[in-house]
Amino acid sequence: FYLVSDMKYQLYYWPHIQGRGEFVRLALEEGGADYVDVARLPEGEGGGRPAVVRMLEKAADGRAPFAPPILKAVKLLISQTANILHYLGPRLGLAPKAEAGRLWVHQLQLVIADLVVEAHDTHHPVAKSLYYEEQKPEALRRSENFRALRLPKFLGYFERLLEVNPGGDRHLVGNTLSYVDLSMFQVIAGLNYAFPKAMQGMSQKHSRLMALHRMVMKRPRIAAYLASKRRLPFNQNGLFRHYPELDEG
Repeated sequence: FYLVSDMKYQLYYWPHIQGRGEFVRLALEEGGADYVDVARLPEGEGGGRPAVVRMLEKAADGRAPFAPPILKAVKLLISQTANILHYLGPRLGLAPKAEAGRLWVHQLQLVIADLVVEAHDTHHPVAKSLYYEEQKPEALRRSENFRALRLPKFLGYFERLLEVNPGGDRHLVGNTLSYVDLSMFQVIAGLNYAFPKAMQGMSQKHSRLMALHRMVMKRPRIAAYLASKRRLPFNQNGLFRHYPELDEG
């Protein structure tokens, strides 16, 4: 048994989905960080959804976070996925040492954030407050555009980066693993779940990205995490959702 306050890092994210919190979890796991996923604890131990709600309502010198994921690192309270990873990267050995390299990794993470939003909006193109069934016609049209135009554009961009990376085509930046490699693994995993047919058709054209996905999946700490109960399965409440009709054509 341990106290939440004893942990170096405290992650606050909704306990029932991978969501954006998963990008942070992957970095913490690969970095061997001393952390606790607070909302995964029982409510009696200060966890559950109420823990996230309390953190959202807690003003930190007037700097209350807008939405999870939220990372508490000693006295710091950091929100926004890319911002959290920008902080954690150098501390976990998952970012270049030079400032130019750190900014480049951060820039790529922001592009990934754009891709994640577009993938989410295939099933919720009108409003998050509406059920999928209430916006299905718009979702069908949005997903068709995503599969035909937007997804190839994003994947093609990252495939080209792997091809021209001076450090080798196993990493997006340099010749060692960075958090953006972990995030790209998560994106490919999510897209494989949401759009298996579309991704199967694109896999050969984006062979370097598929190889990166396999490489990350085999890393000892990531493999152990993926095999554990800490890794939630993809589901129909998260960012990546599988609706067969959105994967047709």
